Amino acid sequence: MREFSQEFQSELLNLMKWRRDVRHFKTDPVPLDVLNDCLTAFETAPSVGLSEPWRIVNVTSKSARAAALANFEVANQEALSAYRDTQAETYASMKLTGMREAPVQFAIFCDEGTGKGHGLGARTMPEMRRYSVVAGIMNFWLAARAKGLGTGWVSILDPDQLRRDLDVPDNWSLVAYLCIGWPKEDTLTPELENIGWETRDPTLAHLLER
Repeated sequence: MREFSQEFQSELLNLMKWRRDVRHFKTDPVPLDVLNDCLTAFETAPSVGLSEPWRIVNVTSKSARAAALANFEVANQEALSAYRDTQAETYASMKLTGMREAPVQFAIFCDEGTGKGHGLGARTMPEMRRYSVVAGIMNFWLAARAKGLGTGWVSILDPDQLRRDLDVPDNWSLVAYLCIGWPKEDTLTPELENIGWETRDPTLAHLLER
């Protein structure tokens, strides 16, 4: 088996620590060659049955971006109504998307009807295809961070509406809407932790034995 140096292992851990969900972007463009290099990270991602079910839509037109942003604004208002008192005030104060500024925006879907992989590993757990897409996204996220790019995952959306707005097949399910660009600042601490919304638990707190 290939072994990696202690220095590499340390840098890999640093890369994972510095991966943040970015919502504050500069509007500077991302060079196409840099973006394409990051996208090749999907090629190394694991996928159930080697199905590679990720489908990436580059959202570039003004109309498509406007529809996605309107989708977020409706869903965000609905989410706000579920909170009360100081929690509602905190929620309302948060910047939860970089959709207005991010120069690159991807809608990433899972092709639930793909024949690639011949159903291996997905017959009893079809959700494995979506998990495969998530694995590809994480590869991309780390590759982008290594090049200094920030990525923000927007999940406050109506997935069915977005699928219709982007005119993609009905058997594609939305996994992520990603905003990508150069972050305005770097930080090791999640923004939600900085504002007191939630704190991290130590990994071993989630370790169970049976």
